[in-house]
Amino acid sequence: MASASATLLKSSPVLDKSEWVKGQTLRQPAVSVVRCNPTTTTTPSTLTVRAGSYADELVKTAKTVASPGRGILAMDESNATCGKRLASIGLENTEANRQAYRTLLVSAPGLGQYISGAILFEETLYQSTTDGKKIIDVLVEQNIIPGIKVDKGLVPLAGSNDESWCQGLDGLASRTAAYYQQGARFAKWRTVVSIPNGPSALAVKEAAWGLARYAAISQDNGLVPIVEPEILLDGEHSIDRTFEVAQKVWAEVFFYLAENNVLFEGILLKPSMVTPGAEHKERATPQQVADYTLKLLHRRIPPAVPGIMFLSGGQSEVEATLNLNAINQSPTPWHVSFSYARALQNTALKTWGGRPENVKAAQETLLIRAKANSLAQLGKYTGEGESEEAKKELFVKGYVY
Repeated sequence: MASASATLLKSSPVLDKSEWVKGQTLRQPAVSVVRCNPTTTTTPSTLTVRAGSYADELVKTAKTVASPGRGILAMDESNATCGKRLASIGLENTEANRQAYRTLLVSAPGLGQYISGAILFEETLYQSTTDGKKIIDVLVEQNIIPGIKVDKGLVPLAGSNDESWCQGLDGLASRTAAYYQQGARFAKWRTVVSIPNGPSALAVKEAAWGLARYAAISQDNGLVPIVEPEILLDGEHSIDRTFEVAQKVWAEVFFYLAENNVLFEGILLKPSMVTPGAEHKERATPQQVADYTLKLLHRRIPPAVPGIMFLSGGQSEVEATLNLNAINQSPTPWHVSFSYARALQNTALKTWGGRPENVKAAQETLLIRAKANSLAQLGKYTGEGESEEAKKELFVKGYVY
């Protein structure tokens, strides 16, 4: 038993590009049976340990995504949500417009210096750029690991206080196997917890169980699961109330991850920072956010987890970066970084405006934000020279991804 654990936990090098390009053969997960040798003369017990043949690769993938000075670009908005983003700059929600925008993002020169992984929507995983290159291939050339959103969205949770649950477990094994074949190496599943609506014990348990089942299935098919129970910013609650709820949620999440034999070294977390509700009368300073968030991490997150990639959740671009930087002023056992969507893309989208002649300027804006968050991951961000657009509030009440 000790030697098996040692093999799993030993330090692994980061992934080489050739290890995660498209077309690797699928491998079947293995189940090994370890016999325990008791010191007494009682009947020997048998302990089943789920150690898939992907274990080493999962650890390498997670460590590569969690590499110093880099984080995740979340660009996995559903087609409907992408349509809202395009509508904000006066563009129609067509596949051609979505393709043009996603091409702009993935082909920004040198993006891989600051971005280690990109979460894609299913359409994008199979899509080509406007130049006819596969988006997956463009990411690999940039040294960015492709990831994939695998949940099927939020639906009302019967028996709850008007809360939600996340669907998508049906058929997940075959979908994750196909995504691995296409070149994806990590997955994302977003479920949410609402503080104004409780949260009820039922909603918390459902969120935690769904995340754990998804994580186990993803690992069995070679994908590192990003575990994301987003505690929504909606509400007037205090930072202390957020902290109280977050403690409960993360306790349940890790209990069920363990129950489902998920390999902690082969997951990434995508939590909310601990902040007051968006409608609370007082804003928290970056130092307060850092203090509460670090206290939560130390109480709830095992050091075996390689990376904590915070979501921005409607914070402004600058606010998300300042808070991440404040958190990284203290040493932790984890790689503490970012997995931002709006907080990386907003100014770039506005700069582009759907005009081909603005692509270069928009890409430069994206790189400015990516570099700022890279510096925040290293604890070296100063906030100097930020634009007014980057300081604008991005919170949307009842936001749907």
